[in-house]
Amino acid sequence: MSIPFNELEKFLEENEFAILDYTFDHLNTLLKLPFHHSDPFDRLIISQAITDNLKIITHDESFALYDVKILE
Repeated sequence: MSIPFNELEKFLEENEFAILDYTFDHLNTLLKLPFHHSDPFDRLIISQAITDNLKIITHDESFALYDVKILE
């Protein structure tokens, strides 16, 4: 990263990024996901995007195996 970690929160807020909570609705979606992707953190992102109807920015081709919107 080009900024120190202790400045990350301020940077995100100044650039209008939102930190999203992970809920039981997201977990429910996660538990129903097919196992196309083995990275647990990526699976959390995928389940959150599906539940909240969000687009994901990624180059990981495995994400396209899920019913998720990907920003191209």
